[in-house]
Amino acid sequence: MTRRDVALPHAYRLLNHGPTVLVSAAHAGRANVMAAAWAMPLDFDPPKVTVVIDKSSFTRRLIEASGSFALSVPCRALADATYAAGSLSGAGHADKLAACGLRSFAAQRIAAPLIEGCIAWLECRVIDGPHERHHQQAYDLFVAEVLAAQTDERVFAAGRWKPDAPAELRTLHHQAGGAFFVAGETVQARPPSA
Repeated sequence: MTRRDVALPHAYRLLNHGPTVLVSAAHAGRANVMAAAWAMPLDFDPPKVTVVIDKSSFTRRLIEASGSFALSVPCRALADATYAAGSLSGAGHADKLAACGLRSFAAQRIAAPLIEGCIAWLECRVIDGPHERHHQQAYDLFVAEVLAAQTDERVFAAGRWKPDAPAELRTLHHQAGGAFFVAGETVQARPPSA
């Protein structure tokens, strides 16, 4: 084995293996979507998530105004649309979803649209306290409680991702510059011996 140093500006790529998500928000008759590679679960009960959303994004303005957002988990079939959602500005498009080739449907608990063709959807309410506002401003980090969640039963059932999901329905994991890898096989570890 040979170890190599990694340039520090690329160090985040060593941990950036979670699925890419589409973050959507709506306020005052305007909806938008963006791609985010930095999202993760934070807590179980109540369920919480975190996502990094840059100050310059139009989606962030909608989130700050509405106090909510949705995370839709795209799959391989949506790679091009996901890359477009991460590349185009919502401020410059009257309908960014259409510009990216995406369609949406209504959420159960929030105004933000959920993205069709994805394999999982989480409806989130921003947690708004002094510590959370500090993290939003200092680190672009939003903490939210999950109010509702849905999944496509072809890929997730009984609390687990299915290892035999069709290839086009596997999650996308952004590397950089529009390159993604797709989740593959499941590996079951043996329990430790006592």
